[in-house]
Amino acid sequence: MDQLFNDIHDGKFDERFSSPWNEIFKVVFFPDRIYHASYLNATRSSRYRYNVQEVRSYLDINVMKGEVYLDGNFLSNFLRIEYYSNRLVEQAREKKRFVKNDVIAWVKVLPTDDANIAESRVKLHYCPWINAYQVEIWQTLEPPATNYHDFKILDQMGRGGSITRIKAFNPALQEIKELKQLLLAFRENDRSFPAGYQINDDQAAWDNAYLRSHQEPRTQEPSSSQNTIADQNYLINFQRGWYLDAQKIQPVRYRNAMMDDSNPDRKDDNIIEMRWIVQRELGGSNIFFHEVTIPPGKVEGTHQHIGTEELYYIVQGEGIAYLRVGDDPATEQFPTVQRNVMGLGYKDFKELPVKPGSVIFTKSGGMHGIRNPGTEPLKFVAFLYHTN
Repeated sequence: MDQLFNDIHDGKFDERFSSPWNEIFKVVFFPDRIYHASYLNATRSSRYRYNVQEVRSYLDINVMKGEVYLDGNFLSNFLRIEYYSNRLVEQAREKKRFVKNDVIAWVKVLPTDDANIAESRVKLHYCPWINAYQVEIWQTLEPPATNYHDFKILDQMGRGGSITRIKAFNPALQEIKELKQLLLAFRENDRSFPAGYQINDDQAAWDNAYLRSHQEPRTQEPSSSQNTIADQNYLINFQRGWYLDAQKIQPVRYRNAMMDDSNPDRKDDNIIEMRWIVQRELGGSNIFFHEVTIPPGKVEGTHQHIGTEELYYIVQGEGIAYLRVGDDPATEQFPTVQRNVMGLGYKDFKELPVKPGSVIFTKSGGMHGIRNPGTEPLKFVAFLYHTN
């Protein structure tokens, strides 16, 4: 880990990083806490060093993979999972319980070699150093034949420990660089404290990405349930980059998207298309990045965002977008119209002309929609993300 830190922070990098014309790009290059070794489990003893090769995050989750060294010699590959539990806390509250000192993670490792795919459960323990639950899964807990573990570390090791081993994961951990993806879900501990009663899976509070799903063009039938894949888990992807041709991605078709049965814009041929370019691969709080095509005369219904934000960037055609009156005070000069909002009835909206380069940005609580009254397709790219 120190070697990685030094490689990134050599003299030339620092010189370029701190130059005035690069100040704005610190948001891109900022070396965040993933390079700080002091809170990793075995660093209680100076005999252990980590080489963190990859770090990925999604909402409440951080995952690291890399190597552990003992007295300067390679000891084991490892996988570290950190979980901040905000969503699980809310789920447990609905059941009149609190998340205490431990939570349980369901983990599925997806290496390049399908023969080494495996899944298991592992217990995560609360760590005040990071104010989160964590566990490190090592390839081996055995010291070399001519060496020994430090007593400061031994008390963390073992089944159920904060440093543990899962035998089924060993083939995937053997070639740590080939471990490409993880699937994760979290549940409250299997025993309630202080009451002490057992909590089974069907009774437990789970954070399995709630109703998270992704879209695939499995059929061209508009609004078919076959195109919605219920994942019920989080994807952590260690791939570093993507080169994509969006036009080769088949769109998913939707009839009367974001509309109630009472909406006067509903028609059997009101079909729009969405190319789902990047979905579960995104990190942070991002949900998707896609391209939307609204054919001439078609409409995407007005709808409200709660707990998410979305941005539209128009790339082709001309149309009319709708923002609710008051959402953007700078739109007061535009005409006011009434629109049927999905699930909420009629509301007042500002009618806004859009063309290539126009942006519609909607925060949580805001409402938007878009129509194409023209003669050529209206296209825009959009991304959506959670607000916390």
